[in-house]
Amino acid sequence: MIREEINLDWVKQLNIAIRYIEDHLTGTIEYDELAKMLCCSTYQFQRMFAFMNNVPLSEYIRRRKLSLAVADIQKGERVIDVALKYGYSSPTAFSRAFQCLHGITPSEARKKGTLLKTYPPISFKLTITGTEELTYRIEERSAFEVAGVSMLLDKSLEKNFCTVPQFWDNAVQDGTLAKLNSLDKGEVCDLLGISVCGDYETWKYYIAVATSETAKFEFEKLIIPASKWAIFSGKGTNVSLQDLERRVITEWLPFSGFEYGNAPDIERYIQADPENAEYEYWLSIRNEKK
Repeated sequence: MIREEINLDWVKQLNIAIRYIEDHLTGTIEYDELAKMLCCSTYQFQRMFAFMNNVPLSEYIRRRKLSLAVADIQKGERVIDVALKYGYSSPTAFSRAFQCLHGITPSEARKKGTLLKTYPPISFKLTITGTEELTYRIEERSAFEVAGVSMLLDKSLEKNFCTVPQFWDNAVQDGTLAKLNSLDKGEVCDLLGISVCGDYETWKYYIAVATSETAKFEFEKLIIPASKWAIFSGKGTNVSLQDLERRVITEWLPFSGFEYGNAPDIERYIQADPENAEYEYWLSIRNEKK
């Protein structure tokens, strides 16, 4: 019963977040406000939303706005007025987005008999998941130091799906990974992918190793704060790592009795072969507030 109540509370808050989006489609949708409804950061909310719906939050909002715009266009409203109503800077930008989603121009949408698309608002319901096992352990670790290279992350997460893999490719080609692997490492002796997001003002992604040898190759230094960690293990491809993270956030966390902690997300590459990888996903956690 307790596990179900926890899940139902998440469902309730997610549906409140959807109502907030619907109420602000012609205004400003503050990601911070959405995150507060789930007691998490904007980064965590976007990840959770994308995992649960297979569509990024920004894309969902775009689809909802352009679904409502179709009705306004058919009512005879001017394109420039509809564009401004849904936050587009110009009729040209609006028309381009409209055609990209609907496959027709706003003027063509006015014609009778034209086939149109709509994306209704989503709703969340309690469902039974978790038929496949998850292997994990809980560890408490003191703060530790890592060294590596970083890139800025976009606050709209889907843009990072292209830039982060390219960042890894560049690190292989320019010898960065070889240099990192040559350093004297601590207890966590593998390559790490670290997402420093959460409540941080600047979001960064690090390719790093646990070491104090920051000066040897002029690598950046980062302190991972002390935290309790839920550490999930898996094998497969980089795609299966993403699926592991999705299952942790959507299947394990709502029932776990924990909530998000204050440390970055960590991917540990025990065997880094992208087609035959062995990895761990480290999720910072803390006891759920009563």
